[in-house]
Amino acid sequence: YGFGAAGVGMLLGLIVFIVFKPLLLGRGEPLNPEALNKTVLGIKLEWLLYLVGLVAVVVCWWLVQNQAVVGSLLGAAGAILVVYVLWTAVRKLEPHDRDRIFAAMFLIIGSILFWALFEQAGSSLNLFTDRHVDRSGVPASVFQSLNAIYIVLLAPLFAWLWTTLGRKGLEPSAPAKFGLGIVQLGIGFLVLVAGSAAAGDSMVPVLFIFLIYLFHTTGELCLSPVGLSAMNRLAPAHLASLIMGTWFFASATGNFAAGLISAATGSEAASGEGAGREVVMAVYSQIGWIAIGVGIAVVVISPLIKKLMHLDSLRDDGPVEGQA
Repeated sequence: YGFGAAGVGMLLGLIVFIVFKPLLLGRGEPLNPEALNKTVLGIKLEWLLYLVGLVAVVVCWWLVQNQAVVGSLLGAAGAILVVYVLWTAVRKLEPHDRDRIFAAMFLIIGSILFWALFEQAGSSLNLFTDRHVDRSGVPASVFQSLNAIYIVLLAPLFAWLWTTLGRKGLEPSAPAKFGLGIVQLGIGFLVLVAGSAAAGDSMVPVLFIFLIYLFHTTGELCLSPVGLSAMNRLAPAHLASLIMGTWFFASATGNFAAGLISAATGSEAASGEGAGREVVMAVYSQIGWIAIGVGIAVVVISPLIKKLMHLDSLRDDGPVEGQA
């Protein structure tokens, strides 16, 4: 039912896109629409593209069944992608644009760690909630909605906070927000570890599940929307799609790493009430401190990364002359 509902949502999104497509004013349209009518390999190019899309779905389905292949492909493709982006930055870009690409790559690499830890919510943390938390009969899966609830409640607050601090000249830079986001991620894990230790042999109070999701969500609000905005602003126009793709590739890599971390806790968590809980808490304590350490390091060097962004000469694309 969950995947079915997601499919319905995607279909509605496609309908909205088609209905309101005129509002895009032609942006994103092919420069040569007639090229779609050309024949390639005996097939009309437009239909060939559709066929490639369908084949890609089958390939993705096969990859889901073969995790080892996914790991190898992520590693190889990631290395090639990073080398290509850096080579392009060094060889083909002006100094300021080159520095901005370096700053973007720093943020992209940092996001891999964040997502690897954040995505424990749908795996090891969910299993821990099911096996070791006093839920009073509430299904563990229900707690997956906490992140979404917190985002809806806190996103306006964060928007107001950044705007208010910006007017006063106190808003943290994008790299500093990244560091703060990673620190809050680590704090969330350590709060749960402390709650588990305080509970002793008893079930962990559900309050600590609310708290870990709260800290993880505030961390996400510091990093995710800021990261998307930074990628869009830092990339030169002709590299915008490539850099945005690299950002989402990092997210995919983080999700894969999340599965590896979860595997280190999930199998042990099923071995028994006490032993499994100790293993999970040991892993959470370790990654919690690592996240805090990395986050603090990012905050410390954030002025250098901000300098590479050259914000003084960076401007957002405004309306074209003659347009409203």
